[in-house]
Amino acid sequence: MRTNYLFTSESVSEGHPDKVSDQISDAIVDLMLAKDPESRVACETMTTTQRVVLSGEIRCKPMYDREREDWKFNHYWAPGARDEIESAVRRTVKEIGYEQSGFHWETLTFENHLHGQSAEIAQGVDAGIEGSNKDEGAGDQGIMFGFACDETPDLMPATLDYSHKILERLAADRKSGKAPFLEPDAKSQLSLRYENGKPVECTAIVVSTQHGKGYHEGDKEAELKNYVKGVVREILPEGWVTDATDWHINPTGAFEIGGPDGDAGLTGRKIIVDTYGGAAPHGGGAFSGKDPTKVDRSAAYITRYLAKNIVAAGLAKRCTIQLSYAIGVSKPLSLYVDTHGTAADGVTDERLEKAIRAMDKLGGLTPRGIRMHLGLNKPIYRESAAYGHFGRQADGDRFPWERTDLVDDLKAAVG
Repeated sequence: MRTNYLFTSESVSEGHPDKVSDQISDAIVDLMLAKDPESRVACETMTTTQRVVLSGEIRCKPMYDREREDWKFNHYWAPGARDEIESAVRRTVKEIGYEQSGFHWETLTFENHLHGQSAEIAQGVDAGIEGSNKDEGAGDQGIMFGFACDETPDLMPATLDYSHKILERLAADRKSGKAPFLEPDAKSQLSLRYENGKPVECTAIVVSTQHGKGYHEGDKEAELKNYVKGVVREILPEGWVTDATDWHINPTGAFEIGGPDGDAGLTGRKIIVDTYGGAAPHGGGAFSGKDPTKVDRSAAYITRYLAKNIVAAGLAKRCTIQLSYAIGVSKPLSLYVDTHGTAADGVTDERLEKAIRAMDKLGGLTPRGIRMHLGLNKPIYRESAAYGHFGRQADGDRFPWERTDLVDDLKAAVG
């Protein structure tokens, strides 16, 4: 493994058009789970100039007319259900901050093309169908990866962790009024120099932020750029920004037209931003818009949880974990642990795999076992849909996959 190198990751703000779509999709997941914890949701969102379009499949008993068994083909929604969905969409856009002529929460055109879940998919996922005793199966086939490293207190790659934090600060200052010249759409990109495997210097920083009228020239441009530089210096560890750091702030010039008005957005197009910024493999499946029976989401969360606890326990400095599943099959087909040669003395990847398999509290890493252990059947997903699903602070029901409550079990298992 190389120890001296440059590495780069990017992040996008909550106002980026793809992230607007992700947050809307997860707002629908939360709405359904709040009404029925066993809801099934696969919600895709498209955003463009003054328009939001939903499509996909759901199953949520309180939301449709149960007297009409053909509801899934003819959209027989329960009274008020369509209005609740539309309200959730408009509320999400409003909270992000879009009140622009090209994308405004109150005046945008909304289309709802959600319909019922396929019975053929349901039969592979549901437990106990037709009187059987089979466990609930995975919602799809696929591979999922989790990762953790000791580069930051959040046990995340530093390039991504700080890229997120820069944009979170810009959003907080925009909403508080501290930086009223900012608009919701923004991107960041951080290049760091590593020595002996540790980040030591920021070699380049890119920040592009949507702004109010005229903040691309003269004194207004200088105000915006000085503000962004100040935020970056506050966020990054002391000494990382040097005279040699290469700055690119709004390098294309004016950025007044942004968000879905400037570029169409789709759910699931920022999967590297959502995970590890390219520092770890990705199985290919997006998270947002999916209920936790979908292993694209739940298995990615449990692998992050396991990798983070391994690093937090001091058993390795860097850890990648993979799980794989087949649709309708409950138990994972494979479990893989790689500590990249950073494991503590006496710890091997094989011993870690064995320890994980032997932990009854993980429920065999089945879809239901994962959901039960992490408590995923709750409306907790909208907040995860911007600034990364990982490296966040676990608090009550929020971000349970970021807990480090498996440390003692892991130490005991491999000690």
